Amino acid sequence: MAPKKPATATGPATTSATSTSTSTSSSSSSQIDKIALNIVQHYHKTTPQRTKLIDAFMAFLVIVGGLQFAYCVLAGNYPFNAFLSGFSATVGQFVLTDHRGQQIRVPIRITRKTSWWEA
Repeated sequence: MAPKKPATATGPATTSATSTSTSTSSSSSSQIDKIALNIVQHYHKTTPQRTKLIDAFMAFLVIVGGLQFAYCVLAGNYPFNAFLSGFSATVGQFVLTDHRGQQIRVPIRITRKTSWWEA
């Protein structure tokens, strides 16, 4: 005796399921677009110019570090010391810039009641 074949759904039920999943994915992508646009607009409205300049410089450092790493992977790392020093300098500059950016974003207020080591 041959095993029974399972019944498969064909026709409009299958098409509606695929159209529903397509509309759900397109609506979720439009939601992501709206969220990203809202974040960018809020950033441009509320962020001071000085902080934007620091953020742009940090983005430049990320791009430079990425290019150095990609060159090392694609072209080889024959002068490895050169790659290591350049990449380390980029990462170090990023860290120092981030620390300075945090100092600018949150100013430290020292009063007479607060000693300098508590600030």
